[in-house]
Amino acid sequence: MTTSASVPAGSEGAAAAGTVTDRLVEANERYAAAFTDPGMDARPALGVAVVACMDARLDLPAALGLELGSCHTIRNAGGVVTDDVIRSLTISQRALGTRSVVLVHHTGCGLESLTEDFRHDIEMEVGQRPAWAVESFKDVEQDVRQSIQRVRTSPFLLHTDDIRGFVFDVKTGLLKEIDPA
Repeated sequence: MTTSASVPAGSEGAAAAGTVTDRLVEANERYAAAFTDPGMDARPALGVAVVACMDARLDLPAALGLELGSCHTIRNAGGVVTDDVIRSLTISQRALGTRSVVLVHHTGCGLESLTEDFRHDIEMEVGQRPAWAVESFKDVEQDVRQSIQRVRTSPFLLHTDDIRGFVFDVKTGLLKEIDPA
């Protein structure tokens, strides 16, 4: 569902008129009405950055016991360590004081069922090849190892000694640490 689509009949909140984005803006107005400035800056209290998949089933604050201001959270499809993730981690470390990186992939990831053909199909449809790679994978644990290696070998990051990777089980809610070797 796109954010500009009207809410389908019979879905939660269908009584509310408008688009999904309209509902989000209305929710923000309710939030802002009770909002109090927490008085914190952009430096995460725990000195950690978490890189995770964008999958809607991952409730990172709940799963990791995080509160507002605890960490920097960087999310994308697959939790892949791309150039843009390295960019964010570099800013997180060099400008905002983080020292640790936690990588969270998960079971049942949609990238396990995609291939680079996805890019080709988009190119055929729109007439332009996407500049980005799909970064699909078949083995989630091996992909975590690859992500750990990309972080550890980045010349831009100051702190690469506390990099740990996990697979979150979407059925149990448990993290499984992945040995980087």
